[in-house]
Amino acid sequence: MPTYEFVCEKCKKPFTLIMKIAEHEKKNFRCPKCKSKKVTQMIAGFQTITSKKS
Repeated sequence: MPTYEFVCEKCKKPFTLIMKIAEHEKKNFRCPKCKSKKVTQMIAGFQTITSKKS
């Protein structure tokens, strides 16, 4: 499952959520600390593993 990074606009705390793409499309995110819905998704890097050798 993909990992998404957010920052809360209310308490300014960054947090990470692991969720399915379908859950992400619902856009029902809450800050785990203050429970605010005012969150902004941050751009994060990613890594992938393939079976082919480069």
